[in-house]
Amino acid sequence: MTQRDEPIAAIATAPGRGGIGVVRVSGKNLAPLAQALLGKLPAPRQAVRSAFRDARGAALDDGIALYFPAPRSYTGEDVLELQGHGGPVVMQLLLQRCVELGARLAEPGEFTRRAFLNDKLDLAQAESVADLIEAATASAARCALRSLRGEFSAAIEELLQQLIELRMLVEATLDFPDEELDPLDRAGARERHAKLVDAINSALAKSRQGSLLRTGLQVVLAGRPNVGKSSLLNRLAGEELAIVTAIPGTTRDSVRQTIQIDGVPLNIVDTAGLRDTEDEVERMGIARTWSEIGRADVVLLLVDARTGVTEEDLELVRRIPRGVRRVFVHNKIDLVGGAPLVQRDQAATKLYLSAKSGSGMELLRAELLAVAGWQPGAEDLFMARERHLVALRQAAQYAARAGEQFDRPELFAEELRLAQEQLNSITGEFAADDLLGEIFSRFCIGK
Repeated sequence: MTQRDEPIAAIATAPGRGGIGVVRVSGKNLAPLAQALLGKLPAPRQAVRSAFRDARGAALDDGIALYFPAPRSYTGEDVLELQGHGGPVVMQLLLQRCVELGARLAEPGEFTRRAFLNDKLDLAQAESVADLIEAATASAARCALRSLRGEFSAAIEELLQQLIELRMLVEATLDFPDEELDPLDRAGARERHAKLVDAINSALAKSRQGSLLRTGLQVVLAGRPNVGKSSLLNRLAGEELAIVTAIPGTTRDSVRQTIQIDGVPLNIVDTAGLRDTEDEVERMGIARTWSEIGRADVVLLLVDARTGVTEEDLELVRRIPRGVRRVFVHNKIDLVGGAPLVQRDQAATKLYLSAKSGSGMELLRAELLAVAGWQPGAEDLFMARERHLVALRQAAQYAARAGEQFDRPELFAEELRLAQEQLNSITGEFAADDLLGEIFSRFCIGK
């Protein structure tokens, strides 16, 4: 029996105590295991109360058994779910009994991997299982569920069909090179190609938005001491997370909080004030601040509205890595009698607000969504991962390059073939074993 054919078992519920715990078993022909454990094989898809017994016949637990025969199961194999009392000891004893009866401990994501290998899910749907479990917001959960139901896969399949039809026209051109008329133009290939490029770019835009729902925007609050970074964090979070005092250097380490704006998760990091100091602990906090800035999507550089942007602030800006968006936030406008507003020019974006009074906070929230590229009201987003975005970007590039080769059908066909390979990789029609191992190893055990 190969490793793929071996029965696998795992606790499918979260660690810790609960009212109910579930042990899941999947494999070929689970009848002998069920007979030894339950005394009989339960009727398919019917909840059966049963005693779960050890090797001597003594009861380990009393619970519910559910049997799903292949291929009508999650994995496409025989699946046995044992629902018992959710204590860690009880669950471990039940799992150990399944191992004694021939199952081995499942690897992370192995149940879903088997579902993929048995054609119950494609690769994009399989990944959406983990995304649904890990969803941090209601919008992310809805988006992941749409992908799990196959909407993302269907969109990719539609792109593939358009691409395949266009490739067929190109191949026909290559087969009849002596035609007086250009078969590509005659068949409307240019129009088909333009529609294909637009469709790929549309799918990429939806996927970027969906990816934002999954990963969130990394926002770092930076600036000199006492400009109001901790106050702004508390205002964004709606609770007192960080200590606020007039003493410079109060924040020594990064304080993190995830918030939601219109369903979009934002990971906010409050950092130590940036200044020269002899305090060793504060210096360590400042070093961590620069580390956080290097990983940020956007840096909110806070300045005191009473002094404006100083030379010290500009020096900090020059040290921010390229590619990291930055917004000057002029805080404490309540002390100068100013009104909240946003100013944009080629050099920078400036936002005026008061973290203490809350004036201007809606402008800041809108600016963060704009930086993220979020379009409110979208209901057809795809829960895309980074590899999906890379594949779609490359497919878009190959398709665009194909449009430059209409007079050279061989090159036109090759660019389309490369685009098709990228789209195929999303759903896993062609997927290397090492890619599958990387994807499913990030799943939780029991899923």
